[in-house]
Amino acid sequence: MPNQTTYESVTVFCPSERVELVDLLTTEDILLDLTQPLYLNFTHEAIVNRFEKHYEAHDKITGDVYVCDNPPQDDSTEGLPPDVELVRLQPEHMKAVHDLYPASDIECREVFEKLVAELPAYGIFVEGELAAWMVQSYYGAMFSMQTRPEFRRKGYGIYLARRLTKEVAARGYKPFVVIRPENDASRSLYTKLGFEKRFRTVRAVLRPR
Repeated sequence: MPNQTTYESVTVFCPSERVELVDLLTTEDILLDLTQPLYLNFTHEAIVNRFEKHYEAHDKITGDVYVCDNPPQDDSTEGLPPDVELVRLQPEHMKAVHDLYPASDIECREVFEKLVAELPAYGIFVEGELAAWMVQSYYGAMFSMQTRPEFRRKGYGIYLARRLTKEVAARGYKPFVVIRPENDASRSLYTKLGFEKRFRTVRAVLRPR
């Protein structure tokens, strides 16, 4: 919880082509306590840059947004070995997912449990053991594709991504993912499925100058 205060979270919509509107946030004191840090989840790079006129950014992580306009229709699991299953995840699976989630310091396990109760999430199970997984976030992104180290380089990711992309689109969402610029493997996987880069985002802690 930011500043140890429950429910201290707001959402502000700002068109990236009108980033000057961000300046309005630096003069109001109802939604935001301007003496406290701001914790930004992946936000358009232009908006973060505008914030940096007034704040100093720490712990910056960049991610490129890739969008799929034409989701694949084939989500077959043909090709998986007999002891490997693609399964819809349930809340009880979320401890294992959260333990390897890179941003576990920002989002708690309970968030994941609520997500999979309402939104699609899938896992690869090898002989009944959870080996890899992927979930849809509350803001529409497909995220947290993680594979346990001992199960990597077996091609499980493409099965997860195909199934989740198709289901996310069927539910009326625009499938998109956030990929770190240095993550060549993820970029290669998603471009095979028709994802295209749209813009760069930044996650950061902003502290008043």
